[in-house]
Amino acid sequence: MADRPPSPAAPPEPPAPAVILIEPQLAMNIGTTARAMLNCGLADLRLVRPKPKWPNEMAKRASSGAEAVLEAASLFDSAEAAIADLNRVFATSGRHRKMVKRIFTPREAAQTLRAEAAAGIRAGILFGPERTGLENDEMALADAAIHVPLNPHFASLNLAQAVLLIGYEWFQAGVDAKPLRLEHGDSPLASKDDLVNFFTHLERELDECGFLRLPDKRPGMVRNIRNIFQRADLTRQEVRTLHGIVTELVTKRKIRQ
Repeated sequence: MADRPPSPAAPPEPPAPAVILIEPQLAMNIGTTARAMLNCGLADLRLVRPKPKWPNEMAKRASSGAEAVLEAASLFDSAEAAIADLNRVFATSGRHRKMVKRIFTPREAAQTLRAEAAAGIRAGILFGPERTGLENDEMALADAAIHVPLNPHFASLNLAQAVLLIGYEWFQAGVDAKPLRLEHGDSPLASKDDLVNFFTHLERELDECGFLRLPDKRPGMVRNIRNIFQRADLTRQEVRTLHGIVTELVTKRKIRQ
């Protein structure tokens, strides 16, 4: 028997953007940033002049298991050095600067980053200090800016939140959307025959009790009732339950009569 040809390898994942923190002030924030990164498949963490001593045990504890991101983090003396090997840089800002610069939402930026990564373009995203954000000179290093559209009266994000929002959009941009499906457990979806039998049962009793008593309106009312149940994606067990409900209602009515 001839050997089977090897299965084709999956295409390599395009390189994820680097996350570059400029002068992060708190070790806890670096740790929670690493956690947010790993949630979204990001692993290249670059720290520019971090205030806490590095490596840092508090950052490790705050990472909640994302120590690998922290252990692989690179340290730099300047933003210029941190982005030297990159082809594309996005800067994050909650403020509008007096600069001529393209502004992306996180979703738009993620789609652009995915497309460029597939073409071999290396990218990074700049995040500024927690209190002040990026300086204008650091903003000027970027090709474009990312602005998160939030409540204009309160758009305050902490560092990890900002990283998570943008990282989430990056991750989702690479996920094949799956069609909506109904989880129906052990009972299969009802067949159209199941539904028609139920409709016949229900409509017979609605005729009997007088609900469908107006001949000119009956066809439209029947169609509306059927459409209600058609939208529900009923299982066979649910149809049996509905049969039981109708039967019990009829039985009680007849007892009262």
